[in-house]
Amino acid sequence: MEISALSTGLPQELKQGSMKKPLVTGIKKTQVERVYLTKDGFKGDGVGDKKNHGGLDRAVCFYPQEHYPQWEKELHRPLPNAAFGENLTVTNMLEEKVYIGNVYKIGEAVIQITQGRIPCSTIDNYTQADTLLKRTIETGFTGYLARVLEEGYISSTSSIKLLEEHAQRKSVLACNHVYFANEDWLAMEEIASIEPLAADWKRRLAKRIDRLKQQR
Repeated sequence: MEISALSTGLPQELKQGSMKKPLVTGIKKTQVERVYLTKDGFKGDGVGDKKNHGGLDRAVCFYPQEHYPQWEKELHRPLPNAAFGENLTVTNMLEEKVYIGNVYKIGEAVIQITQGRIPCSTIDNYTQADTLLKRTIETGFTGYLARVLEEGYISSTSSIKLLEEHAQRKSVLACNHVYFANEDWLAMEEIASIEPLAADWKRRLAKRIDRLKQQR
């Protein structure tokens, strides 16, 4: 497990291509060499839409480097750095191998995986693509989010060490497939039972479970 890029960026106005009006977003990020990670996220980093992004359960965003060649092949062009707004572009940490609740030490900091990232249209707007959002949902290659258990400095060359593998062994990819299919309430209940799962996912799943049970 390695860091391919460490990136931060504060919210700014984005106006790309066919966008009807500018959007204030923190998706555009610049590579940095070393930065301090707090419980609220990296210093010098932020989100524009605080309702759907950021917060203690979503303080750090990861995206696997391995997906970039696939997306660039489909789009027939290169993507910008941290195209998905991730802070950490990583290798050997695919969604299928990272479990909700896993705890990792990265540099001086310790983080815990809380949920798969729920992609939004900002990804398409930023990359000037009309398929990337759809494809990330179809594949489950969304990246994932984490809370900060211990603050500290992280550098672009910091090591990544798995400290604790969560006992339920529910991968981000498996949870994504259940979440986006929105059909299997028993599978949703199993995911919702994972104690470290982000509160927002627990809330969303609880609503869906209730609705599906009422439809039976």
